[in-house]
Amino acid sequence: MRVNKRNSEGYSDPTAYEALTAVVRDERRKKNPRRLLVYVCSPFAGDTKRNTENARKYCAFTVEQNAIPLAPHLMYPQFMDDGDPKQRKLALLFGLIWLHMMDEVWVFGERISPGMKQEISKARAIGMPIKFFTEDCEVRTK
Repeated sequence: MRVNKRNSEGYSDPTAYEALTAVVRDERRKKNPRRLLVYVCSPFAGDTKRNTENARKYCAFTVEQNAIPLAPHLMYPQFMDDGDPKQRKLALLFGLIWLHMMDEVWVFGERISPGMKQEISKARAIGMPIKFFTEDCEVRTK
């Protein structure tokens, strides 16, 4: 079932949309138990080699938790240049679009990069559950 962003009179109603989307997501899980779709949020820029290795580790951990990971920062650098501000901005936009289709966001590591801040902010804005983990994949208390 798809929830309309507009009310019966055709006006935008983002509050009702977000609430109904959450209800539909919960009901879908109850009727058809399946693996969670998890948006993996971790640093990429900077030490990209180490951060890529960590992101792979976080995705493997997500699979071990019987969930399906999506890590846009592993996918888009394969064909987009993170060093090009226009391409980086576009890749971040693509990730935020994917985020809307996920069930949860899992944030890994102690450092929150600017890109991660955007992802966390968007997840909070749409009422998506967010879980925080250490670099060693242990549950983190904020």
